[in-house]
Amino acid sequence: MPTLAYILIAGTIISGIALVGAATVLVGTAHLRIVLLPLVAFAAGTLLGSALLHMLPAASAQFGGSTKVYLAALAGFVTFFFIEQFLQWRHCPRDPADARRPLTYLVLLGDALHNFLDGVTVAASFLIDPRIGLSAAIAVAVHEIPQELGDFAVLVHGGWTRKRALLFNFATGLTFLVGSLAAYLAAGAIDIGLLLPFAAGTFLYIAASDLIPEVRAATSLGANITHSISFTAGIALLWLLLILLEA
Repeated sequence: MPTLAYILIAGTIISGIALVGAATVLVGTAHLRIVLLPLVAFAAGTLLGSALLHMLPAASAQFGGSTKVYLAALAGFVTFFFIEQFLQWRHCPRDPADARRPLTYLVLLGDALHNFLDGVTVAASFLIDPRIGLSAAIAVAVHEIPQELGDFAVLVHGGWTRKRALLFNFATGLTFLVGSLAAYLAAGAIDIGLLLPFAAGTFLYIAASDLIPEVRAATSLGANITHSISFTAGIALLWLLLILLEA
């Protein structure tokens, strides 16, 4: 199958995950809360597994263990740090009474940028090796589910109707496909190989800075055990995928 076909299929599926907010209508918020944090822990494991078991080893092999691989990974980590610092600064309205509505638009802006960069990541991975692309796509897809549920909840909490929240969430989800196509079209003009460790750095940042702190906030022993199992299962899934792809 042509690389572009892989990219389009992955882009369409992951963009469609933005509609997962509809699950709050069918299942209910209370039931979703039960599975949300274990899913976040699982997503953290898949991101770490994809970065450390698939992306960085492939980039290191491609560039012969050059230091620039790790500099690119560090650049990805630092880039997302700066992006989040800016978004958090913009999260602080001067009047607390006006906090909710500006936050909804900020969430959409941040989500659109995040999805665009994820699209670049997955496309770059497919361009280097379809097997690496598959691991990146799985990690991003799993990560997108709790993220989109959270974004949808913020929009509804900010006064949006469920229909409008779903529509705008889906629109921001389409930026993933835009990022994928942008990376594919730019492949001939830039060194796409360095995008792989850069993307690994972003995966490491998201897992370590955004997702793991969420699950560490749990206070009960049962929740901690569940989250630990989910986290380990995410890593194990990407390790198993590595074994199957190399067989």
